[in-house]
Amino acid sequence: MMDFPDDLLYSREHTWARIDGNLATIGITDYAQEKLGEILHVELPQADSYVEQDEPFGTIESAKTVTELISPVSGEIVRVNEDMVDDVGIVNSDPYDTGWMIIVEIKDPGELDNLLDSMEYKDYVGGEEGLD
Repeated sequence: MMDFPDDLLYSREHTWARIDGNLATIGITDYAQEKLGEILHVELPQADSYVEQDEPFGTIESAKTVTELISPVSGEIVRVNEDMVDDVGIVNSDPYDTGWMIIVEIKDPGELDNLLDSMEYKDYVGGEEGLD
């Protein structure tokens, strides 16, 4: 069964944000990694670069496809998960903990209102999955 932790906010583009003060730790959801299958490569931005809400911050490549990673918030990237460079499999095995991707200093906390809570996201992907 897929996991949707209650302490996260979710985007309709299947990224999550763990909010701690003005910082958002960002990764992809369990749903996204399951749909993608085995992750082969992740391309992440440099720290000190800037991301916009609903704009790409990198790409993720699986055996099936290459997909853009869409940021759930706008702000400056203060940290990138270097562990992912060495072991991209952590996205599949632990998408909500060791599989985080970037940490962003949030520019506009009001943007968080555009994100879904765990129940809303579960409903959203449930509706998207149809009868699978």
